[in-house]
Amino acid sequence: MVIEVRRTEPSDAKAIKEIYECQNAYSDTLQLPFPSADMWEKRRQNVPDHVYAYVAVIDGEVVGNIDFEVCTNPRRRHVATFGMGIKDKVQGLGVGSALLETVIDLADNWLNLKRIELTVYVDNERAIKLYKKFGFEIEGESKAYAFRNGHYVDAYHMARLVTQK
Repeated sequence: MVIEVRRTEPSDAKAIKEIYECQNAYSDTLQLPFPSADMWEKRRQNVPDHVYAYVAVIDGEVVGNIDFEVCTNPRRRHVATFGMGIKDKVQGLGVGSALLETVIDLADNWLNLKRIELTVYVDNERAIKLYKKFGFEIEGESKAYAFRNGHYVDAYHMARLVTQK
């Protein structure tokens, strides 16, 4: 199985919508169930210059996406954050690793970023393990961070810091 990562195109809106129709994708992010096609079309048509959007493709099917946003505040231009979603049926097959490798290469070798931040629900063990594999560390925790499936859920704040820059 080959995972291809490429820049997102406006024509990927429907495929990205299908990612966030998956229970794990909307449950483990701040997305809501039953995303609208119109919302994703607008998002893919109007990607700001400081956001780098990629999709992961297996056998011609878009199975994951990541939006990597560089902070625009002058005092935080060395920082980026991201949101990522992967179809339930391919979780654990390396899609998340392929997407993270892409944005980390971009951050380290092209954008000269020092810090990448993320927020992840404390019960998302698979994602936490993935992030730690790429050098992210837990820096803090927010209690009752978000409302999900009728309950409040806590979140970790994680970051990967490049110490050589």
